[in-house]
Amino acid sequence: MPIAAFLSWIQATRIATTIGDSTLLTGFISGMHLLGMTLLVGAALVSSLRMAGIILTDRPLSEVTPGPRRGMIVGLVISVVSGLLLFAPRATAAAENSFFQIKMLLLCAAALFHFAVYRGISRRTDAESSVVKVTGGVGLILWCGVAVAGCGYILFE
Repeated sequence: MPIAAFLSWIQATRIATTIGDSTLLTGFISGMHLLGMTLLVGAALVSSLRMAGIILTDRPLSEVTPGPRRGMIVGLVISVVSGLLLFAPRATAAAENSFFQIKMLLLCAAALFHFAVYRGISRRTDAESSVVKVTGGVGLILWCGVAVAGCGYILFE
């Protein structure tokens, strides 16, 4: 099944048409998506800035990062679930939108970076090493990039 046909099928599903036909439901899901993104990016901000040595430098990295790490996971789950629900009613148009494509690319890169690199590095005890600082900076750039691309998608859709 070609991608265009698959996207059209998603858009025609009962859940997609129900969401697309309801301003109230779309607004509620959008609010949940915003809540998830706020939790995700806010937690990434705290954790990444600590890793970069900019904030909370008087606290050990191992004391600061576990809470935000959990917040990032919860925010990511909320954002992905609500994002899929928001995507469904306009799957074909969203897939063609450059901002949406950039957001998805950055989201994949940020999630991959988070699970492959960030989590392990954030548990290190040598919190002032350049590897930890660079990892914090890259994580921050990726997650903020997801948020900015998402804003671009909303504004220019």
